[in-house]
Amino acid sequence: MQDIRQGAFQTAVLTRNCGLASTPHFTGTHPDRTPMIEPGLLLERDARALAQLAKSQDLYEAAIGMATINSLIDIDRKRCVKVNAGDLIVEKGRGRRVAIVGHFPFIPRLRGIVKDLWVIEKNPREGDFPEAEAGHLIPQADVVAITGTAFTNHTIERLLELCSPEAYVIILGDTSPLSPALFDYGVDAISGTRVIDAGLALLCVSQGANFRQIKGIELLTMKRDSWISRSF
Repeated sequence: MQDIRQGAFQTAVLTRNCGLASTPHFTGTHPDRTPMIEPGLLLERDARALAQLAKSQDLYEAAIGMATINSLIDIDRKRCVKVNAGDLIVEKGRGRRVAIVGHFPFIPRLRGIVKDLWVIEKNPREGDFPEAEAGHLIPQADVVAITGTAFTNHTIERLLELCSPEAYVIILGDTSPLSPALFDYGVDAISGTRVIDAGLALLCVSQGANFRQIKGIELLTMKRDSWISRSF
């Protein structure tokens, strides 16, 4: 282990690479919040032990676990493309039914382009649907985009199970592991982050940067069809 940072918006872990994950945030009070385990001593743990924190019911610990997992992935840059998740959803969702788990900045672009747009959020904004509607809406969608924070809050398995077998499924956001292992679970594309300047990214995280403010990163997308075609 080399470094761990958990800022207000982002969590970063530096092992052989630097990995990111979103820091959980809550509206109002959160009575179930427990103190971080052994703050100041986490660097004494090995990477495997920190990665196990991804299973923790404490979401701040789980974020450290996901950032650790992302730091351990050797991303095959040649098998990724620089395609923004929003652009991919526009391409795949034009005239179709689209469900998005998580509220992203590109959502206004989709209105008028897709046939139906269902934004499912734990803390719904105007026009969003509460997470209780996921079981009804996701199975109807032709395109499903799921925030990578579903790994942190342990909802990813259920969300993937809700997707129609014919749906085009995208995992997106900085918490998303850029690993082809996800293709075995019905995922068609992963839009995530590769840190190219660890020192700069860590500095930004420490100073409270949100995802849009972090420097030293590049946004990449890995597609199942491209991965399979290049494997033969």
